[in-house]
Amino acid sequence: MARGGCGCLPFALGGLLLLAWFGQGVETPPLRIEQYDPRSPRRPMPQWGDEQYAIEEPGRQADSMGTAFAVDRDGAWLTAEHVTHGCTRVGLEDGRFARPVPRVIESREADAALVPGALSSPESLPLSPRMPQPGTPGYHMGFPAGEPTLVVSELIGEANARRGRSEVAQPVLAWAERGRLPEGDGTLSGISGGPVFAEDGHVVGLNSASTDRRGRILTAAPDAVTRLTAASRDVDDRPVAYPFAGLADAESRFAGWLDRGVIRRIFCDVDEGQGG
Repeated sequence: MARGGCGCLPFALGGLLLLAWFGQGVETPPLRIEQYDPRSPRRPMPQWGDEQYAIEEPGRQADSMGTAFAVDRDGAWLTAEHVTHGCTRVGLEDGRFARPVPRVIESREADAALVPGALSSPESLPLSPRMPQPGTPGYHMGFPAGEPTLVVSELIGEANARRGRSEVAQPVLAWAERGRLPEGDGTLSGISGGPVFAEDGHVVGLNSASTDRRGRILTAAPDAVTRLTAASRDVDDRPVAYPFAGLADAESRFAGWLDRGVIRRIFCDVDEGQGG
């Protein structure tokens, strides 16, 4: 089995980016966590392929950072479930602040979480439930070590991943990393929750974990992600997907989405003694 990092970057929220919580000192309603689980005896968890990955859990949840992206202009965002799970507060980057969000819906079938009722966005990104063909290029976007990075990969195919001590495997897509902009070979921690695009311009999953030794990136299954957004009834947008014309086009679009706030950092704050 390949071993994967959790993709969560632990650091003090006031440290690396000097971000402060919006309205600090003002009483805010507690974060409401809901769970979506479509599994049943008649619909067991699907298993994909023969390749298996084991993803190590970091232990107690701590202050950390991931990536989120808008899927509805009225304020619905997607990120990875392990980014939000166990947090006391979750905040979406808003300038120099982390603006608290009121509610998170975590998937029980995939490493995906929907954040509704958050900041509005001028655009939303198009989702697809379809798996692209093996060999197709992938464009992963997010904030490894807090820095905006575009990772280029090639789809290997379907696989299964177990996180921590869980006995239930989650279906994932496995990608082989081919390059990064800017160049680097450091950890991808912090890219978790960011979108991975297929060549046709659709988002086909969320960055979930990476295996440094084998250069693999695991992403949440696209159909599980779209089931979560459909069940929430918070996502009404149907944006048009435009195929990527190549690496330069992907880099340009990523820069534009960053400038317009369509892809942002998302933060987890854990009260001392409450991480688990």
